[in-house]
Amino acid sequence: MPMQSSMRKFFSPILSYFEADLGAYKYKKSHRTILIIVGCLFLFLALVSVGAALVTSIMGAAIPFLVFVLVGLVCLVVGGLGTDRAVAKIWGTK
Repeated sequence: MPMQSSMRKFFSPILSYFEADLGAYKYKKSHRTILIIVGCLFLFLALVSVGAALVTSIMGAAIPFLVFVLVGLVCLVVGGLGTDRAVAKIWGTK
């Protein structure tokens, strides 16, 4: 578990935002699984976007690449390292 604690420390700015709420929440294990799958899909879209940018040599594809990478990274961090409360907050379930 030392690796997980160091990763949680590294991604603490992201995790602290989603874990900050003190209210009641409704968590389902399937939400975490779906969040990880969605994160992988967004990273795949980022790779497709950067591939299209390289083929067409259009720098405008950098913006979708950055958006897809950031969304995919947040989904994977919260899904993989976040608490049940963080997963419920990202889904908006209370």
